[in-house]
Amino acid sequence: MEPLRQPLSLRILHFQATAQVILTIAFILTLTGLTPVGSCAQPAPFPDFSKNIEYRLEPLSGGLQQVKEMFSNSQLMLLEKLNRCDLKHLVRHNSIVVPLSWYSNELMYSPLPQTYNWAKQCPKALVVHQPAQCFGGYEYGRLVRWGPISSGRRNRQTPDGFFHLNWRSRGKHSTVDPDWYMPWYFNFENKLGLSLHQYSLPCQPASHACIRLLERDAKWLYHWGEQWKLDSKGWNVLEPGTPLLIVGHYNFAESPPWRSIKWLAHGVELPEDPTPGRKPCPAAAPSGSDESRAADAGRQEPVSR
Repeated sequence: MEPLRQPLSLRILHFQATAQVILTIAFILTLTGLTPVGSCAQPAPFPDFSKNIEYRLEPLSGGLQQVKEMFSNSQLMLLEKLNRCDLKHLVRHNSIVVPLSWYSNELMYSPLPQTYNWAKQCPKALVVHQPAQCFGGYEYGRLVRWGPISSGRRNRQTPDGFFHLNWRSRGKHSTVDPDWYMPWYFNFENKLGLSLHQYSLPCQPASHACIRLLERDAKWLYHWGEQWKLDSKGWNVLEPGTPLLIVGHYNFAESPPWRSIKWLAHGVELPEDPTPGRKPCPAAAPSGSDESRAADAGRQEPVSR
């Protein structure tokens, strides 16, 4: 007995529905950065969504009450990122940067590129861009989080270059002033006591050479970042922590670039090879090298903010 065959019109509708499902799945995989199981191909670069988003400068005069009436909590959280300051300082401005379109995925507003080839071999890599006062967390070269920073003030600027996350603490008091408490502390320069941590963000570089973050970003980094692994004596680094690239210096002679509509349309370009001849993710630092010396006593050295 011959199997029953569907009418041609029904088969065409079935084919169209199947094709639509396949296209939808492919689109979702592209947005999330996933590739099919068993695929050996490198994922395609993400589009730079930020270049397709338009902004305006919104006048402010009513302080905190005005912004809470105008924007939802999630929108205010995005505005903190776009304006490089916490809510307390945001409402002190006469105008703020506001997007014309609102999306739930904050990565779409990142000034940093969605992919970074330099970091594609690293399970995790952190990039801090001082001219743009922002950071980006990358996993195998794909951006997974971004946020604002406040780096060193004019007379205490944060050094640029290649570092690693070293060790973390739930919170520390500064040796510059014991009244300064720094939650979600992650050291990246042991001798100088430099770290990324939570502290106020006043829409400009204002720290004593540390890198300040919003509370939610500092807490995320505390759990996301990898510490160094030391030997049993605590003197040699067996494996460095998450790579940290600090790019450039802030131009104190000019206005903040993120308040320029023209600048926002282009975003940030990261250096193609910021560590020539050096892999960002080595298996381990050479035992006994200057780079690997890390006594526990070194953790008691000056801690800035």
